[in-house]
Amino acid sequence: MIGPIFGFVGGHETQELQHFAEFGVVMMLFLIGLELEPRTLWDMRHKLIGLGGLQITLSTLLIMGGAMLLGLVWPVALAVGLIFALSSTAIVLQTLSEKGLMQTGGGRSAFSVLLTQDIAVIPMLALLPLLAVIPQAAIAPDGAIILPSNEAKTAAEHSMSLVEGLPGWGVTLVTLGAVAAIILAGIYLVRPAFRFIHAARLRELNTALALLIVVGIGTLMILVGLSPALGTFLAGVVLANSEFRHELESDIEPFKGLLLGLFFITVGAGIDFPTLFDAPLKILGLTLAVILAKGAVLFLLAILFKLKGRNRWLFTLSLAQAGEFGFVLISFSVNQHILAPELSQTLLLVVALSMLITPLLFILYEYLSRRMHDGAETYEEDVIDEKGPVIIAGVGRFGQIVNRLVQSSGFKTVVLDNNMKTIELMRRFGFKGFYGDPTRPELLHAAGLREARVLVVALDNPAAATGLVALARRERPDLHIIARARDRTHAFKLYQAGANDIVRELFDSSLRAGRYVLENVGLTEYEAAEAEKVFYQHDRHSVAELAALWRDDIPSIENEPYIARAKELEADLGALLLAQLQKDDAA
Repeated sequence: MIGPIFGFVGGHETQELQHFAEFGVVMMLFLIGLELEPRTLWDMRHKLIGLGGLQITLSTLLIMGGAMLLGLVWPVALAVGLIFALSSTAIVLQTLSEKGLMQTGGGRSAFSVLLTQDIAVIPMLALLPLLAVIPQAAIAPDGAIILPSNEAKTAAEHSMSLVEGLPGWGVTLVTLGAVAAIILAGIYLVRPAFRFIHAARLRELNTALALLIVVGIGTLMILVGLSPALGTFLAGVVLANSEFRHELESDIEPFKGLLLGLFFITVGAGIDFPTLFDAPLKILGLTLAVILAKGAVLFLLAILFKLKGRNRWLFTLSLAQAGEFGFVLISFSVNQHILAPELSQTLLLVVALSMLITPLLFILYEYLSRRMHDGAETYEEDVIDEKGPVIIAGVGRFGQIVNRLVQSSGFKTVVLDNNMKTIELMRRFGFKGFYGDPTRPELLHAAGLREARVLVVALDNPAAATGLVALARRERPDLHIIARARDRTHAFKLYQAGANDIVRELFDSSLRAGRYVLENVGLTEYEAAEAEKVFYQHDRHSVAELAALWRDDIPSIENEPYIARAKELEADLGALLLAQLQKDDAA
Protein backbone atom coordinates (compact mmCIF):
# COMPACT_ATOMS: atom_id res chain seq x y z
CA MET A 1 0.00 0.00 0.00
CA ILE A 2 2.72 2.51 0.92
CA GLY A 3 4.96 1.54 -1.98
CA PRO A 4 3.62 0.54 -5.38
CA ILE A 5 -0.01 1.64 -4.75
CA PHE A 6 0.17 5.05 -3.04
CA GLY A 7 3.82 5.80 -3.76
CA PHE A 8 4.68 7.09 -0.28
CA VAL A 9 8.14 5.49 -0.60
CA GLY A 10 10.18 4.89 -3.71
CA GLY A 11 12.56 2.16 -4.75
CA HIS A 12 15.63 3.95 -3.39
CA GLU A 13 14.11 4.44 0.10
CA THR A 14 12.91 0.86 0.14
CA GLN A 15 16.38 -0.49 -0.61
CA GLU A 16 17.97 1.69 2.07
CA LEU A 17 15.45 0.52 4.66
CA GLN A 18 15.81 -3.09 3.58
CA HIS A 19 19.53 -3.11 4.37
CA PHE A 20 18.71 -1.90 7.87
CA ALA A 21 15.75 -4.25 8.31
CA GLU A 22 17.83 -7.29 7.31
CA PHE A 23 19.19 -7.19 10.85
CA GLY A 24 15.82 -8.68 11.79
CA VAL A 25 16.77 -11.83 9.86
CA VAL A 26 20.18 -11.83 11.54
CA MET A 27 18.50 -11.62 14.95
CA MET A 28 16.09 -14.41 14.00
CA LEU A 29 19.00 -16.72 13.25
CA PHE A 30 20.66 -15.75 16.52
CA LEU A 31 17.49 -16.76 18.39
CA ILE A 32 17.25 -20.00 16.40
CA GLY A 33 20.81 -20.77 17.44
CA LEU A 34 19.93 -20.11 21.10
CA GLU A 35 17.21 -22.78 20.87
CA LEU A 36 19.56 -25.39 19.43
CA GLU A 37 21.87 -26.89 21.98
CA PRO A 38 24.65 -28.95 20.34
CA ARG A 39 23.25 -32.09 21.97
CA THR A 40 19.77 -31.40 20.56
CA LEU A 41 21.23 -31.04 17.09
CA TRP A 42 23.09 -34.31 17.52
CA ASP A 43 19.99 -36.19 18.69
CA MET A 44 18.06 -34.96 15.65
CA ARG A 45 20.88 -35.70 13.20
CA HIS A 46 19.09 -38.52 11.34
CA LYS A 47 16.02 -36.46 10.48
CA LEU A 48 17.99 -33.28 9.94
CA ILE A 49 20.49 -34.87 7.57
CA GLY A 50 18.21 -37.51 6.08
CA LEU A 51 14.73 -36.07 5.77
CA GLY A 52 15.64 -32.37 5.79
CA GLY A 53 18.79 -32.75 3.73
CA LEU A 54 17.06 -34.80 1.05
CA GLN A 55 14.17 -32.35 0.86
CA ILE A 56 16.48 -29.41 0.23
CA THR A 57 18.68 -31.31 -2.23
CA LEU A 58 15.92 -32.91 -4.30
CA SER A 59 13.73 -29.78 -4.34
CA THR A 60 16.70 -27.65 -5.41
CA LEU A 61 17.66 -30.04 -8.22
CA LEU A 62 14.11 -30.46 -9.50
CA ILE A 63 13.37 -26.73 -9.56
CA MET A 64 16.82 -26.03 -10.99
CA GLY A 65 16.09 -28.44 -13.84
CA GLY A 66 12.78 -26.72 -14.55
CA ALA A 67 14.47 -23.31 -14.54
CA MET A 68 17.09 -24.50 -17.02
CA LEU A 69 14.32 -25.80 -19.30
CA LEU A 70 12.91 -22.27 -19.23
CA GLY A 71 16.23 -20.94 -20.53
CA LEU A 72 18.19 -19.85 -17.45
CA VAL A 73 21.91 -20.59 -17.25
CA TRP A 74 22.86 -23.08 -14.57
CA PRO A 75 24.23 -20.62 -11.93
CA VAL A 76 21.00 -18.63 -12.03
CA ALA A 77 18.90 -21.81 -12.13
CA LEU A 78 20.74 -23.17 -9.07
CA ALA A 79 20.13 -19.93 -7.19
CA VAL A 80 16.41 -20.16 -8.08
CA GLY A 81 16.34 -23.78 -6.89
CA LEU A 82 17.90 -22.85 -3.55
CA ILE A 83 15.44 -19.98 -3.09
CA PHE A 84 12.35 -22.13 -3.69
CA ALA A 85 13.64 -25.16 -1.74
CA LEU A 86 12.91 -23.30 1.51
CA SER A 87 9.49 -23.22 3.17
CA SER A 88 7.85 -20.69 5.48
CA THR A 89 8.93 -21.42 9.06
CA ALA A 90 6.77 -18.63 10.48
CA ILE A 91 3.52 -19.62 8.76
CA VAL A 92 3.87 -23.41 9.08
CA LEU A 93 4.92 -23.56 12.74
CA GLN A 94 2.22 -21.08 13.75
CA THR A 95 -0.47 -23.03 11.88
CA LEU A 96 0.68 -26.39 13.25
CA SER A 97 0.57 -24.99 16.79
CA GLU A 98 -2.87 -23.40 16.34
CA LYS A 99 -4.36 -26.62 14.97
CA GLY A 100 -2.70 -28.88 17.56
CA LEU A 101 -0.76 -30.78 14.89
CA MET A 102 2.77 -30.19 16.17
CA GLN A 103 2.99 -33.51 18.05
CA THR A 104 1.69 -35.64 15.20
CA GLY A 105 4.12 -37.65 13.09
CA GLY A 106 3.64 -35.30 10.16
CA GLY A 107 4.02 -32.22 12.37
CA ARG A 108 7.27 -33.44 13.95
CA SER A 109 8.69 -34.35 10.53
CA ALA A 110 7.71 -30.93 9.16
CA PHE A 111 9.45 -29.27 12.12
CA SER A 112 12.64 -31.25 11.43
CA VAL A 113 12.65 -30.15 7.80
CA LEU A 114 12.01 -26.51 8.75
CA LEU A 115 14.85 -26.65 11.25
CA THR A 116 17.17 -28.08 8.58
CA GLN A 117 16.11 -25.33 6.19
CA ASP A 118 16.79 -22.63 8.77
CA ILE A 119 20.27 -24.04 9.31
CA ALA A 120 20.79 -24.49 5.55
CA VAL A 121 20.26 -20.76 4.97
CA ILE A 122 23.75 -20.23 6.37
CA PRO A 123 25.66 -22.35 3.82
CA MET A 124 23.35 -21.05 1.09
CA LEU A 125 24.39 -17.48 1.89
CA ALA A 126 28.00 -18.63 1.74
CA LEU A 127 27.47 -20.50 -1.55
CA LEU A 128 25.55 -17.89 -3.52
CA PRO A 129 28.49 -15.49 -4.03
CA LEU A 130 30.37 -18.34 -5.72
CA LEU A 131 27.66 -18.46 -8.39
CA ALA A 132 28.62 -14.99 -9.60
CA VAL A 133 31.05 -16.65 -11.98
CA ILE A 134 31.96 -13.38 -13.74
CA PRO A 135 33.16 -10.83 -11.11
CA GLN A 136 30.90 -7.82 -10.62
CA ALA A 137 28.50 -8.93 -13.38
CA ALA A 138 24.81 -9.65 -13.36
CA ILE A 139 22.82 -12.22 -15.29
CA ALA A 140 19.72 -11.21 -17.18
CA PRO A 141 16.47 -13.25 -17.15
CA ASP A 142 17.39 -14.83 -20.47
CA GLY A 143 20.74 -15.95 -19.09
CA ALA A 144 22.84 -13.33 -20.84
CA ILE A 145 25.69 -11.66 -18.95
CA ILE A 146 25.35 -7.90 -18.45
CA LEU A 147 27.87 -5.60 -16.86
CA PRO A 148 26.89 -3.52 -13.82
CA SER A 149 26.35 0.20 -13.92
CA ASN A 150 28.94 2.72 -12.79
CA GLU A 151 26.86 3.30 -9.66
CA ALA A 152 27.08 -0.43 -8.78
CA LYS A 153 30.84 -0.39 -9.38
CA THR A 154 31.22 2.58 -7.07
CA ALA A 155 29.18 0.84 -4.36
CA ALA A 156 31.32 -2.27 -4.74
CA GLU A 157 34.49 -0.25 -4.35
CA HIS A 158 33.22 1.18 -1.05
CA SER A 159 32.41 -2.29 0.34
CA MET A 160 36.00 -3.42 0.76
CA SER A 161 36.43 -6.09 3.42
CA LEU A 162 39.40 -7.20 5.49
CA VAL A 163 40.00 -10.14 3.13
CA GLU A 164 40.13 -7.99 0.00
CA GLY A 165 43.37 -8.68 -1.83
CA LEU A 166 44.43 -11.62 0.37
CA PRO A 167 45.47 -14.93 -1.21
CA GLY A 168 43.16 -17.93 -0.86
CA TRP A 169 44.95 -19.33 2.17
CA GLY A 170 44.86 -15.89 3.80
CA VAL A 171 41.11 -15.64 3.33
CA THR A 172 40.70 -19.10 4.87
CA LEU A 173 42.83 -18.20 7.89
CA VAL A 174 40.97 -14.92 8.48
CA THR A 175 37.62 -16.71 8.19
CA LEU A 176 38.62 -19.49 10.59
CA GLY A 177 40.02 -16.88 12.95
CA ALA A 178 36.73 -15.00 12.95
CA VAL A 179 34.75 -18.17 13.69
CA ALA A 180 37.18 -19.15 16.46
CA ALA A 181 36.91 -15.65 17.93
CA ILE A 182 33.13 -15.93 18.07
CA ILE A 183 33.27 -19.30 19.85
CA LEU A 184 35.92 -18.20 22.34
CA ALA A 185 34.19 -14.89 23.01
CA GLY A 186 30.91 -16.68 23.65
CA ILE A 187 32.58 -18.95 26.21
CA TYR A 188 35.11 -16.65 27.90
CA LEU A 189 33.82 -13.08 27.45
CA VAL A 190 30.03 -12.99 27.08
CA ARG A 191 29.20 -15.13 30.11
CA PRO A 192 31.47 -13.23 32.53
CA ALA A 193 30.08 -9.95 31.17
CA PHE A 194 26.50 -11.07 31.82
CA ARG A 195 27.44 -12.23 35.32
CA PHE A 196 28.95 -8.82 36.05
CA ILE A 197 25.87 -6.97 34.77
CA HIS A 198 23.56 -9.32 36.67
CA ALA A 199 25.46 -8.61 39.88
CA ALA A 200 25.22 -4.86 39.20
CA ARG A 201 21.41 -5.17 38.76
CA LEU A 202 21.39 -2.83 35.76
CA ARG A 203 18.63 -4.31 33.62
CA GLU A 204 19.09 -1.93 30.69
CA LEU A 205 22.71 -3.04 30.26
CA ASN A 206 21.48 -6.59 29.55
CA THR A 207 19.64 -5.26 26.52
CA ALA A 208 22.61 -3.17 25.45
CA LEU A 209 24.97 -6.13 25.69
CA ALA A 210 22.57 -8.40 23.78
CA LEU A 211 22.36 -5.88 20.94
CA LEU A 212 26.13 -5.39 21.01
CA ILE A 213 26.65 -9.13 20.59
CA VAL A 214 24.40 -9.34 17.52
CA VAL A 215 25.56 -6.13 15.83
CA GLY A 216 29.22 -6.72 16.69
CA ILE A 217 29.29 -10.27 15.37
CA GLY A 218 27.36 -9.24 12.27
CA THR A 219 29.88 -6.48 11.60
CA LEU A 220 32.80 -8.87 12.10
CA MET A 221 31.33 -11.31 9.60
CA ILE A 222 30.85 -8.54 7.03
CA LEU A 223 34.48 -7.45 7.49
CA VAL A 224 35.77 -10.97 6.74
CA GLY A 225 33.44 -11.31 3.77
CA LEU A 226 30.91 -13.76 5.30
CA SER A 227 27.21 -13.54 5.99
CA PRO A 228 26.41 -11.88 9.34
CA ALA A 229 23.69 -14.51 9.78
CA LEU A 230 26.38 -17.23 9.89
CA GLY A 231 28.19 -15.59 12.78
CA THR A 232 25.11 -14.80 14.85
CA PHE A 233 23.71 -18.30 14.37
CA LEU A 234 27.01 -19.80 15.50
CA ALA A 235 27.09 -17.47 18.51
CA GLY A 236 23.54 -18.52 19.40
CA VAL A 237 24.51 -22.20 19.36
CA VAL A 238 27.56 -21.47 21.55
CA LEU A 239 25.37 -19.64 24.07
CA ALA A 240 22.52 -22.18 23.98
CA ASN A 241 23.79 -23.84 27.17
CA SER A 242 24.34 -20.53 28.94
CA GLU A 243 22.37 -19.68 32.05
CA PHE A 244 21.64 -16.33 30.39
CA ARG A 245 19.98 -17.85 27.32
CA HIS A 246 16.46 -16.85 28.31
CA GLU A 247 17.67 -13.35 29.20
CA LEU A 248 19.14 -12.99 25.72
CA GLU A 249 15.95 -14.27 24.09
CA SER A 250 13.72 -11.83 25.96
CA ASP A 251 16.04 -8.91 25.15
CA ILE A 252 16.43 -9.64 21.42
CA GLU A 253 12.88 -10.85 20.65
CA PRO A 254 11.20 -7.39 20.47
CA PHE A 255 13.92 -6.01 18.18
CA LYS A 256 13.73 -9.10 15.99
CA GLY A 257 9.96 -8.75 15.68
CA LEU A 258 10.13 -5.04 14.82
CA LEU A 259 12.94 -5.39 12.30
CA LEU A 260 11.43 -8.47 10.66
CA GLY A 261 8.14 -6.64 10.36
CA LEU A 262 9.98 -3.72 8.76
CA PHE A 263 11.78 -6.16 6.47
CA PHE A 264 8.53 -7.67 5.20
CA ILE A 265 7.08 -4.17 4.74
CA THR A 266 10.05 -3.26 2.55
CA VAL A 267 9.55 -6.46 0.58
CA GLY A 268 5.92 -5.57 -0.01
CA ALA A 269 6.77 -1.97 -0.82
CA GLY A 270 9.27 -3.19 -3.39
CA ILE A 271 6.93 -5.58 -5.24
CA ASP A 272 6.49 -4.67 -8.87
CA PHE A 273 2.75 -4.85 -9.52
CA PRO A 274 3.09 -3.98 -13.19
CA THR A 275 5.06 -7.23 -13.56
CA LEU A 276 2.14 -9.16 -12.04
CA PHE A 277 -0.48 -7.36 -14.14
CA ASP A 278 1.55 -7.76 -17.32
CA ALA A 279 1.69 -11.57 -17.02
CA PRO A 280 -0.70 -12.81 -14.31
CA LEU A 281 -1.11 -16.27 -15.83
CA LYS A 282 2.66 -16.70 -16.12
CA ILE A 283 3.25 -15.71 -12.47
CA LEU A 284 0.41 -17.91 -11.20
CA GLY A 285 1.62 -20.80 -13.36
CA LEU A 286 5.14 -20.53 -11.97
CA THR A 287 3.74 -20.43 -8.42
CA LEU A 288 1.69 -23.59 -8.96
CA ALA A 289 4.67 -25.28 -10.63
CA VAL A 290 6.84 -24.59 -7.56
CA ILE A 291 4.15 -25.94 -5.20
CA LEU A 292 3.65 -29.08 -7.31
CA ALA A 293 7.39 -29.72 -7.64
CA LYS A 294 8.01 -29.37 -3.91
CA GLY A 295 4.87 -31.37 -3.13
CA ALA A 296 6.08 -34.25 -5.32
CA VAL A 297 9.44 -34.34 -3.52
CA LEU A 298 7.79 -34.15 -0.09
CA PHE A 299 5.30 -36.89 -0.92
CA LEU A 300 8.12 -39.17 -2.10
CA LEU A 301 10.11 -38.52 1.09
CA ALA A 302 7.01 -39.19 3.20
CA ILE A 303 6.77 -42.62 1.59
CA LEU A 304 10.49 -43.32 2.04
CA PHE A 305 10.38 -42.32 5.72
CA LYS A 306 7.22 -44.38 6.33
CA LEU A 307 4.77 -41.56 7.05
CA LYS A 308 1.22 -42.80 6.49
CA GLY A 309 -2.30 -41.47 6.06
CA ARG A 310 -2.90 -38.03 7.48
CA ASN A 311 0.71 -37.59 8.49
CA ARG A 312 1.86 -38.07 4.90
CA TRP A 313 -0.52 -35.43 3.57
CA LEU A 314 0.19 -33.02 6.43
CA PHE A 315 3.93 -33.26 5.77
CA THR A 316 3.44 -32.81 2.02
CA LEU A 317 0.96 -29.94 1.99
CA SER A 318 2.34 -27.94 4.91
CA LEU A 319 5.81 -27.48 3.35
CA ALA A 320 4.94 -27.07 -0.34
CA GLN A 321 5.15 -23.26 -0.35
CA ALA A 322 8.18 -21.00 -0.58
CA GLY A 323 9.32 -19.17 2.56
CA GLU A 324 10.29 -15.84 4.02
CA PHE A 325 13.98 -16.68 3.71
CA GLY A 326 13.38 -16.71 -0.03
CA PHE A 327 13.04 -12.92 0.20
CA VAL A 328 16.42 -12.78 1.92
CA LEU A 329 18.13 -15.00 -0.66
CA ILE A 330 16.59 -13.06 -3.56
CA SER A 331 17.77 -9.75 -2.15
CA PHE A 332 21.20 -11.22 -1.42
CA SER A 333 21.43 -12.73 -4.92
CA VAL A 334 20.62 -9.38 -6.53
CA ASN A 335 23.29 -7.66 -4.44
CA GLN A 336 25.78 -10.36 -5.48
CA HIS A 337 24.87 -9.80 -9.15
CA ILE A 338 23.54 -13.34 -9.58
CA LEU A 339 19.95 -12.36 -10.35
CA ALA A 340 18.88 -9.47 -12.52
CA PRO A 341 16.36 -7.04 -10.97
CA GLU A 342 13.71 -8.01 -13.53
CA LEU A 343 14.00 -11.69 -12.69
CA SER A 344 14.07 -10.94 -8.95
CA GLN A 345 10.70 -9.18 -9.18
CA THR A 346 9.17 -12.27 -10.74
CA LEU A 347 10.69 -14.50 -8.06
CA LEU A 348 9.45 -12.19 -5.27
CA LEU A 349 5.92 -12.44 -6.64
CA VAL A 350 6.10 -16.24 -6.84
CA VAL A 351 7.35 -16.48 -3.22
CA ALA A 352 4.65 -14.12 -1.95
CA LEU A 353 1.83 -15.86 -3.84
CA SER A 354 2.91 -19.31 -2.68
CA MET A 355 2.86 -18.09 0.93
CA LEU A 356 -0.62 -16.64 0.38
CA ILE A 357 -1.78 -20.04 -0.93
CA THR A 358 -0.54 -21.86 2.23
CA PRO A 359 -3.89 -21.58 4.11
CA LEU A 360 -5.57 -23.22 1.11
CA LEU A 361 -3.10 -26.10 1.38
CA PHE A 362 -4.04 -26.62 5.03
CA ILE A 363 -7.73 -26.51 4.09
CA LEU A 364 -7.01 -29.21 1.50
CA TYR A 365 -5.26 -31.26 4.21
CA GLU A 366 -8.30 -30.97 6.48
CA TYR A 367 -10.57 -32.03 3.60
CA LEU A 368 -8.43 -35.11 2.94
CA SER A 369 -8.01 -35.80 6.66
CA ARG A 370 -11.76 -36.13 7.17
CA ARG A 371 -11.85 -38.86 4.52
CA MET A 372 -9.16 -41.13 5.89
CA HIS A 373 -8.31 -42.98 9.07
CA ASP A 374 -5.50 -42.20 11.48
CA GLY A 375 -2.46 -44.42 11.28
CA ALA A 376 -3.27 -45.68 14.80
CA GLU A 377 -6.55 -47.12 13.58
CA THR A 378 -4.71 -49.58 11.37
CA TYR A 379 -3.89 -51.58 14.51
CA GLU A 380 -6.34 -54.28 15.48
CA GLU A 381 -7.86 -53.87 18.92
CA ASP A 382 -6.68 -56.34 21.54
CA VAL A 383 -8.88 -59.18 22.72
CA ILE A 384 -9.48 -58.43 26.40
CA ASP A 385 -9.13 -61.65 28.36
CA GLU A 386 -9.00 -60.21 31.88
CA LYS A 387 -11.41 -58.50 34.25
CA GLY A 388 -10.78 -56.66 37.49
CA PRO A 389 -12.44 -54.51 40.15
CA VAL A 390 -10.80 -51.35 38.74
CA ILE A 391 -10.94 -50.21 35.09
CA ILE A 392 -8.59 -47.39 34.07
CA ALA A 393 -9.47 -45.72 30.78
CA GLY A 394 -6.44 -43.75 29.58
CA VAL A 395 -2.92 -44.33 30.84
CA GLY A 396 -1.01 -41.15 30.03
CA ARG A 397 0.87 -39.03 32.57
CA PHE A 398 -2.25 -38.97 34.80
CA GLY A 399 -3.60 -42.50 34.48
CA GLN A 400 -0.26 -44.25 34.82
CA ILE A 401 0.27 -42.80 38.33
CA VAL A 402 -3.17 -44.03 39.39
CA ASN A 403 -2.44 -47.45 37.90
CA ARG A 404 0.92 -47.81 39.66
CA LEU A 405 -0.51 -46.81 43.04
CA VAL A 406 -3.49 -49.16 42.82
CA GLN A 407 -1.47 -52.13 41.54
CA SER A 408 1.30 -51.59 44.09
CA SER A 409 -1.37 -51.69 46.81
CA GLY A 410 -2.36 -55.19 45.72
CA PHE A 411 -5.46 -54.53 43.60
CA LYS A 412 -5.92 -55.72 40.05
CA THR A 413 -6.57 -53.19 37.27
CA VAL A 414 -7.64 -53.44 33.64
CA VAL A 415 -5.98 -50.67 31.61
CA LEU A 416 -7.44 -49.46 28.30
CA ASP A 417 -5.90 -46.90 25.94
CA ASN A 418 -6.30 -46.03 22.27
CA ASN A 419 -2.63 -45.13 21.79
CA MET A 420 -0.68 -48.18 20.68
CA LYS A 421 2.71 -46.64 21.45
CA THR A 422 1.63 -45.96 25.04
CA ILE A 423 0.45 -49.55 25.47
CA GLU A 424 3.69 -50.90 24.00
CA LEU A 425 5.73 -48.70 26.33
CA MET A 426 3.74 -49.98 29.33
CA ARG A 427 4.45 -53.55 28.31
CA ARG A 428 8.17 -52.83 28.06
CA PHE A 429 8.11 -51.87 31.76
CA GLY A 430 6.12 -54.95 32.77
CA PHE A 431 2.62 -53.42 33.00
CA LYS A 432 -0.19 -55.07 31.09
CA GLY A 433 -2.60 -52.93 29.09
CA PHE A 434 -5.06 -53.41 26.24
CA TYR A 435 -5.20 -51.39 23.04
CA GLY A 436 -8.64 -50.13 22.05
CA ASP A 437 -11.09 -47.24 22.23
CA PRO A 438 -12.35 -47.02 25.86
CA THR A 439 -15.46 -45.09 24.77
CA ARG A 440 -16.83 -48.13 22.89
CA PRO A 441 -19.48 -49.96 24.96
CA GLU A 442 -18.44 -53.44 23.78
CA LEU A 443 -14.84 -52.82 24.88
CA LEU A 444 -15.94 -51.63 28.31
CA HIS A 445 -18.14 -54.69 28.78
CA ALA A 446 -15.28 -56.98 27.71
CA ALA A 447 -13.12 -55.30 30.39
CA GLY A 448 -15.73 -56.16 33.02
CA LEU A 449 -17.88 -53.05 33.32
CA ARG A 450 -20.80 -55.00 34.84
CA GLU A 451 -18.63 -56.48 37.62
CA ALA A 452 -16.21 -53.59 38.27
CA ARG A 453 -16.35 -51.52 41.44
CA VAL A 454 -14.48 -48.43 40.18
CA LEU A 455 -13.99 -46.79 36.78
CA VAL A 456 -11.18 -44.25 36.42
CA VAL A 457 -11.65 -41.94 33.41
CA ALA A 458 -8.24 -40.43 32.62
CA LEU A 459 -8.64 -39.55 28.93
CA ASP A 460 -6.86 -36.51 27.47
CA ASN A 461 -9.84 -35.52 25.33
CA PRO A 462 -12.40 -33.66 27.52
CA ALA A 463 -15.34 -34.46 25.23
CA ALA A 464 -14.45 -38.16 25.10
CA ALA A 465 -14.05 -38.26 28.90
CA THR A 466 -17.48 -36.68 29.44
CA GLY A 467 -19.07 -39.07 26.97
CA LEU A 468 -17.48 -42.08 28.66
CA VAL A 469 -18.73 -40.98 32.09
CA ALA A 470 -22.27 -40.57 30.74
CA LEU A 471 -22.12 -43.99 29.04
CA ALA A 472 -20.82 -45.77 32.14
CA ARG A 473 -23.43 -44.10 34.37
CA ARG A 474 -26.24 -45.27 32.08
CA GLU A 475 -24.89 -48.81 32.06
CA ARG A 476 -24.08 -48.97 35.79
CA PRO A 477 -25.98 -46.53 38.04
CA ASP A 478 -24.18 -47.98 41.08
CA LEU A 479 -20.64 -47.78 39.67
CA HIS A 480 -18.19 -45.41 41.40
CA ILE A 481 -16.70 -43.18 38.70
CA ILE A 482 -13.53 -41.12 39.24
CA ALA A 483 -12.83 -38.70 36.39
CA ARG A 484 -10.01 -36.41 35.38
CA ALA A 485 -11.11 -32.84 34.52
CA ARG A 486 -9.22 -30.39 32.34
CA ASP A 487 -10.57 -27.34 34.19
CA ARG A 488 -13.50 -26.08 36.28
CA THR A 489 -15.91 -25.97 33.32
CA HIS A 490 -15.04 -29.55 32.42
CA ALA A 491 -15.62 -30.52 36.06
CA PHE A 492 -19.18 -29.12 35.82
CA LYS A 493 -19.82 -31.23 32.72
CA LEU A 494 -18.48 -34.36 34.43
CA TYR A 495 -20.69 -33.78 37.47
CA GLN A 496 -23.72 -33.43 35.23
CA ALA A 497 -22.68 -36.59 33.35
CA GLY A 498 -22.65 -38.58 36.61
CA ALA A 499 -19.07 -38.71 37.94
CA ASN A 500 -18.68 -39.31 41.69
CA ASP A 501 -15.19 -37.92 42.25
CA ILE A 502 -13.57 -35.38 39.95
CA VAL A 503 -9.89 -34.49 39.99
CA ARG A 504 -8.89 -31.32 38.22
CA GLU A 505 -5.47 -31.69 36.60
CA LEU A 506 -3.70 -28.85 38.39
CA PHE A 507 -5.90 -28.39 41.46
CA ASP A 508 -3.97 -30.49 43.99
CA SER A 509 -0.57 -29.21 42.86
CA SER A 510 -1.83 -25.61 42.96
CA LEU A 511 -3.23 -26.19 46.44
CA ARG A 512 0.12 -27.51 47.65
CA ALA A 513 1.90 -24.48 46.14
CA GLY A 514 -0.54 -22.21 47.98
CA ARG A 515 0.24 -23.97 51.24
CA TYR A 516 3.98 -23.38 50.69
CA VAL A 517 3.23 -19.68 50.17
CA LEU A 518 1.33 -19.48 53.46
CA GLU A 519 4.18 -21.20 55.29
CA ASN A 520 6.59 -18.56 54.02
CA VAL A 521 4.51 -15.47 54.76
CA GLY A 522 4.06 -16.09 58.47
CA LEU A 523 1.83 -19.13 59.12
CA THR A 524 3.11 -22.23 60.84
CA GLU A 525 3.13 -25.54 58.95
CA TYR A 526 0.09 -26.65 60.96
CA GLU A 527 -1.86 -23.44 60.25
CA ALA A 528 -1.03 -23.61 56.53
CA ALA A 529 -2.09 -27.28 56.40
CA GLU A 530 -5.39 -26.49 58.12
CA ALA A 531 -6.05 -23.59 55.74
CA GLU A 532 -5.34 -25.94 52.81
CA LYS A 533 -7.76 -28.50 54.23
CA VAL A 534 -10.53 -25.91 54.69
CA PHE A 535 -10.02 -24.61 51.14
CA TYR A 536 -10.07 -28.14 49.70
CA GLN A 537 -13.31 -29.14 51.44
CA HIS A 538 -15.02 -25.85 50.59
CA ASP A 539 -13.98 -26.02 46.93
CA ARG A 540 -15.30 -29.56 46.52
CA HIS A 541 -18.61 -28.47 47.99
CA SER A 542 -18.66 -25.32 45.81
CA VAL A 543 -17.98 -27.16 42.55
CA ALA A 544 -20.71 -29.68 43.25
CA GLU A 545 -23.19 -26.90 44.09
CA LEU A 546 -22.24 -24.65 41.17
CA ALA A 547 -22.44 -27.57 38.76
CA ALA A 548 -26.21 -27.61 39.34
CA LEU A 549 -26.44 -23.93 38.29
CA TRP A 550 -23.94 -24.03 35.43
CA ARG A 551 -25.36 -24.17 31.90
CA ASP A 552 -23.54 -25.19 28.75
CA ASP A 553 -25.84 -23.20 26.46
CA ILE A 554 -24.96 -19.73 27.82
CA PRO A 555 -21.64 -18.13 28.86
CA SER A 556 -20.94 -18.14 32.60
CA ILE A 557 -20.64 -14.34 32.59
CA GLU A 558 -24.32 -14.13 31.53
CA ASN A 559 -25.57 -16.73 34.02
CA GLU A 560 -26.79 -14.46 36.85
CA PRO A 561 -27.79 -17.21 39.36
CA TYR A 562 -24.40 -18.87 38.84
CA ILE A 563 -22.49 -15.60 39.35
CA ALA A 564 -24.50 -14.67 42.46
CA ARG A 565 -23.95 -18.04 44.12
CA ALA A 566 -20.24 -18.03 43.19
CA LYS A 567 -19.82 -14.66 44.95
CA GLU A 568 -21.64 -15.96 48.05
CA LEU A 569 -19.45 -19.07 48.18
CA GLU A 570 -16.28 -16.99 47.79
CA ALA A 571 -17.36 -14.79 50.72
CA ASP A 572 -18.08 -17.94 52.75
CA LEU A 573 -14.57 -19.20 52.00
CA GLY A 574 -12.99 -16.01 53.33
CA ALA A 575 -15.04 -16.24 56.52
CA LEU A 576 -14.18 -19.93 56.99
CA LEU A 577 -10.44 -19.35 56.58
CA LEU A 578 -10.50 -16.36 58.97
CA ALA A 579 -12.39 -18.39 61.57
CA GLN A 580 -9.90 -21.26 61.20
CA LEU A 581 -6.92 -18.95 61.74
CA GLN A 582 -8.54 -17.39 64.83
CA LYS A 583 -9.22 -20.87 66.16
CA ASP A 584 -5.57 -21.83 65.63
CA ASP A 585 -4.40 -18.65 67.39
CA ALA A 586 -6.65 -19.39 70.35
CA ALA A 587 -5.31 -22.94 70.54
